[in-house]
Amino acid sequence: MNMTHYMELLSVNQPWNLLLFMGIPVVFAETLAITELYVLFTRKCTGWVQGLNRAAGIFVGLYFIGVIVYLMATAVVPITKAGEWRTAIDVIAVGSYLIAGLPLIYIAMQELGIVSRSASQEQKKKVHAICVAIFLVFGHVAMIAGMLDPSLLGYGAAAEHGMHIGQQ
Repeated sequence: MNMTHYMELLSVNQPWNLLLFMGIPVVFAETLAITELYVLFTRKCTGWVQGLNRAAGIFVGLYFIGVIVYLMATAVVPITKAGEWRTAIDVIAVGSYLIAGLPLIYIAMQELGIVSRSASQEQKKKVHAICVAIFLVFGHVAMIAGMLDPSLLGYGAAAEHGMHIGQQ
């Protein structure tokens, strides 16, 4: 079975790539999501849960800056230049993963006072919740598309056909 570049990235260099590109970001993003729900439901904007929420938001946002820069330089640009995308499935998987990091970066910037400085606490909470939701949607799209076989849209068919021609 063929695999997307997303799945290939997670499967090579075991267990390090899986930990660096899935384990660490997902643990901190899910921590952010869970603590976000607690803060929204209890309206407690102080305490250790809010502190954990803030710390997770800052960490995962800054972490994703590194991930996005690294993957753009070592994967997206070289794959694009070489014309090696494995159909739209591959582009959706990788693109969604990278897009999922953007709202987390925004959360970190908000928590660090770089953006939304004049926004009320209520407005900041709304933006926080929306950013978490956007991350969850794009993160799950990336995972689902990443697990698909790109041959569903024709990847690999040309190579198989070429082998038959060469064998005749």
